[in-house]
Amino acid sequence: MDDEGASTAASRLDRLASVNLNLLVPLLAVLEERSVTRGAERVGLSQSAMSHALGRMRRLLGDDLLVRQGNGVTLTPRAMELIAPLRATLQQAADVINFPGFDPATDRRVITIAMTTSTAFVLGARLGRLVAERAPNATLRLRTITVPTESTFTEHGVDVVLLSEGIASPYPRERLYDDRCVVVASADTPPEASALELLTTQPHVVVDTERRVFPYSVLDERGVTYRVGQLISDFLLVPYLVGRAGGVALLRFRVASEMRTLVGLRIEEFPFPLPGLGIDMVWNPHLGDHHFIAWLRQLLFDAARP
Repeated sequence: MDDEGASTAASRLDRLASVNLNLLVPLLAVLEERSVTRGAERVGLSQSAMSHALGRMRRLLGDDLLVRQGNGVTLTPRAMELIAPLRATLQQAADVINFPGFDPATDRRVITIAMTTSTAFVLGARLGRLVAERAPNATLRLRTITVPTESTFTEHGVDVVLLSEGIASPYPRERLYDDRCVVVASADTPPEASALELLTTQPHVVVDTERRVFPYSVLDERGVTYRVGQLISDFLLVPYLVGRAGGVALLRFRVASEMRTLVGLRIEEFPFPLPGLGIDMVWNPHLGDHHFIAWLRQLLFDAARP
């Protein structure tokens, strides 16, 4: 950097002396929570103090940051842009001051994990139980998504996304658990019927989409004939309706196994070779708290254990 560039950078840093940097912590809390009340609870401020801090940051940044929309609150585009750099900056500040690492016994953070509804059905209860046991002062937030976007990480403050291996991500990923597709039928189907016979004789309960979901393309390629009996908009209703009303469906094994604890289901292996359907962990690229990442990673592995 030349002398002029160094001078400009120093000037920008010196101007920070006129800014109360203590406002950055409550600002991040209120933006991630999208709520003055929840943000105040998270950092231990009164609601009036949080409102005052938000007002000062609005004046400083020249932006409303949070705006009322219908019955809820939404972030302005400027506010959404701020979340990722704010988190990174405050984490670096904590490292400089050498604050102790994440302590699950005392930490009061909101742990945010994004996943599909089906993955939440498999892991949600176990995650809730483990967080309550190991981090009793923390709050677990499960966000259900379909396909994540960049805003999944920046706008909503997600710590980690649980993603099917078939969905691309620009960020590094690690396998959480392996899964596979199985044939699911009601418990009262003929016990001697094979999986292929179930697929060709029972009416199918399928998700209502323009294109038939995988692995129906495999059945089509193999020339397997089948009849669709019900179209359902919610994927998680499929095994429930099969168990209650009959028919057959194609489903992830872990979802079918969990649903079988609630309704009578018969689970058979898919009759043709298929690629895996594993679930991966994709971490927020802006999350720099390595103690917390290591703790949450182990918690996820423990929750995913069969």
